[in-house]
Formats: sequence, C-alpha cells, structure tokens
Amino acid sequence: MTHFWNAHTFDAMFHLPQVVSVGEKILRPIFVYMFLVLLLRVFGKRELAQLNPFDLVVLLSLANTVQNAIIGDDTSVIGGMIGAFSLCAFNYVVVRFLFKHRRLDQLLEGTPTLLIEDGKICPKGLAKEMLNEIELTTMAHRQGFAGLDEIESCVLEPGGTFFIQGKKPRGPERRHHEISGKIDDLSKQVNELRKLLLEQVS
Repeated sequence: MTHFWNAHTFDAMFHLPQVVSVGEKILRPIFVYMFLVLLLRVFGKRELAQLNPFDLVVLLSLANTVQNAIIGDDTSVIGGMIGAFSLCAFNYVVVRFLFKHRRLDQLLEGTPTLLIEDGKICPKGLAKEMLNEIELTTMAHRQGFAGLDEIESCVLEPGGTFFIQGKKPRGPERRHHEISGKIDDLSKQVNELRKLLLEQVS
C-alpha cells in the first residue's frame, strides 16, 4: 500500500523542471496578458458583459486555451506560483501606469457606448457593440426594470458594466399616478353632480 505523502510527492510538487527557465515563466504570462487585453479591446465589451451563454463560453475557453501558454509544460506548484505572481505584478504595474496616464487608459479600454438616450434606443450604439433589443431587455430585467420603456438612459462602460438611469417615476409609479389622477377627476365630477342635485332640490 502506497503512502499518501512521501518525499517523492513533495519533490514533484515543488521541483522546477529544467525545460522552461524562470525567466521564460515570467515572460509567458506577460505576453499572454498583453495579447488578451488587445483581443478584448478589438472584439468589444460584450464578452466582458457576458450577455448570453456564448459570451461566457468564450471567456471560459480563453482561460483554458491560454493556460499552457502561460505555464508551458510545468505542472509544479512553484511554476504556477511564478506564473500567477507575474500576472498580478504586471497587472499592478499596468494599472498604476494607466492611472497616471488617463488618455492612454481611454485608448486601451475604449470609451463608453450610449445605448439608450432620452428614453430612445440608439441603433448605432447597439450595432457598434453587436447587441440587439432582446439582449438589452434581458440586461434591463437583471437590473430590476420591467422593460426598456422604463429606462431614460443606458451606457455600456468599457469594463462591460451597464450604467442605467430609469425614468422618474418608473412604470408602476407612473401607472399609480395616472390612476390617482383619474380618481381625483371622478371625485370632482361627483362633487359637482352633488352640488347640482342639491341646488335642484332646494
């Protein structure tokens, strides 16, 4: 019966194979990082927003596809830690650099896309982000809106998030106000009829 833990197991986990050097382990994640940032910039924001199952599949497949490109044939714990550290460190440097250079940040991340303005859908914005009204309606439902008619403005941010400003008042509230107004009108009419009847009786 083999032991659950022995010296060979420990050595296999933390021994760095000589096939890939430490320098290459650091450079691989950086190159993959830059490629993915460029790829997502070219193909737009919808993948980040994950509007449908296809977008989610793309992101999951990307992660699986570039895995070997990041760590190579190294399956050791140390190799994975070096790759993860390289990704985090390079991302930290990039974020700090872009924080101080806002124009370059806008160039890399892109600009917000207006999808709904003044309660009206912007066809050019939808076409730019390859969105249709069904997907936009689904997104509105996720954020608590019954439909697009309750939205005053909608912007798709570079990071894939939707900034929505609803109409004031919203649908149910508008209907409540409309019903209240009709009730008030009926009450006034009833009061006027009562006055007329009282005048006729007297």
